[in-house]
Amino acid sequence: MNKDTNILTKTVVVCGIALLCCTLWGSAFPSIKIGYRLFSIQGEDTMSQMLFAGYRFTLAGILVILIGSFFKKKFLRPKNSSWFMVMKLGCVQTIFQYVFFYMGLAHTTGVKSSIITASNVFFAIFLSAAVFHEKLSAGKLLGCLVGFAGVVLINVTGGGLDNMNLSFTGEGAMLVSAFASALSSVMIKGYSKYEDTFTLCGYQFVFGGIVLSLIGLACGGRVTGFTGASTLLLIYMGLISAVAYSLWSVLLKYNPVGKVAIFGFSNPIIGVILSAILLGEKNQAFTVQGLIALLLVCIGIFAVNYSKA
Repeated sequence: MNKDTNILTKTVVVCGIALLCCTLWGSAFPSIKIGYRLFSIQGEDTMSQMLFAGYRFTLAGILVILIGSFFKKKFLRPKNSSWFMVMKLGCVQTIFQYVFFYMGLAHTTGVKSSIITASNVFFAIFLSAAVFHEKLSAGKLLGCLVGFAGVVLINVTGGGLDNMNLSFTGEGAMLVSAFASALSSVMIKGYSKYEDTFTLCGYQFVFGGIVLSLIGLACGGRVTGFTGASTLLLIYMGLISAVAYSLWSVLLKYNPVGKVAIFGFSNPIIGVILSAILLGEKNQAFTVQGLIALLLVCIGIFAVNYSKA
């Protein structure tokens, strides 16, 4: 194991990079809301939302390719044998995940969406156990349950789970999206043996982003209102995906999927905190309930990494 690889497997390094990724992803929640306002996209306009996502991910892919090419001192391009992997990853990580995400979000509550999305951690850990034979210890399972409890707690303010009606286009679609997210983590770990992770991330984003854009445009989606502020926000959102997914993919390459995936429980917690700061939504974040939820997620992360150690 070389020096760089050894550093990337240290728990403190994994924790620092993973939390940076989750902070970036958490900032996407308020950024998307702000973006909808700046680009005049209505909450029920799913196709415009999908077009907006397509622009964001296409830009993210271009940024990953440019940044990776700068550091590698050569233009990143997949090997001829890697193009099929890029397209498969783009279908799962970007297209399937976000088509079903927007479908589900339009037919269920935000509370249910947040909780169901967090189930991708469970999917990732069980898939990694099946594919890569990673050990499912009692400590790891307990850590997942405790972390998931924190996600549920931060989202149940106001009784958002009172309506237990289930539908395929709502809760079912969100579950498919969560599974696609987990499956993409396992695919990245497997594919990174054969192709550079920055190359995989960059080109799958471009492929997936273009397909999402075409779907949005074909179904009547529109994104208008480009100004200096809205353009800067779109660039920032592209950087969120570019930086976070690239770093996350590097972690997945050198570490067990479960050790990295568990940090995903912090996404909705960080999202709630940043929404409180940026959008003034303080009803969930700065409360005893919010602090307990954050503590549960931290305990879950510690339990999974302690059981691995």
